[in-house]
Amino acid sequence: MSMIGNFRRLPAAELDALLANPEGIVAFLYKDDAAQDKEVSLDIDKAWHAIHFLLTGAAWGGTGPVANAVLGGMPIGEDDVGYGPARFIRAAGVTETSQALQEISSQQLWSRFDANAMRNAQIYPDLEGGDEDRDYVCSHFECLKKFFAAAAANGDAMILYLN
Repeated sequence: MSMIGNFRRLPAAELDALLANPEGIVAFLYKDDAAQDKEVSLDIDKAWHAIHFLLTGAAWGGTGPVANAVLGGMPIGEDDVGYGPARFIRAAGVTETSQALQEISSQQLWSRFDANAMRNAQIYPDLEGGDEDRDYVCSHFECLKKFFAAAAANGDAMILYLN
């Protein structure tokens, strides 16, 4: 089974409603129309862990706004939405994270790649570092940067989850 990194933009009022009723998170994330709307949803496939590691140097956690880009945020309730609870970032955090991401090019991100370090940190999936791996990770990183930028420009909050 694959672990897929997912993101969902939403207005602050919708986030507040979910925080007031966290047991509604599964229905919110998995309603039929939500998964299909590319404007408010993003799937970065299995590149999520590699991107996080290349941004932070840590398998989990990290410091600074870039640590929020993939595995950051605060849990919304306790319901398992695939691989643990969904997490949220308020609009101000989305803007801060977006600004930090815009300062990193795909080339800079990939220059941090070290296959041995990633294996030792048990980064999913196991990447060798060839052109195909670089293109896979960097293309998803660029999509993530654009998604955060659009959310920040719209004043949206963000939900992050693995399924």
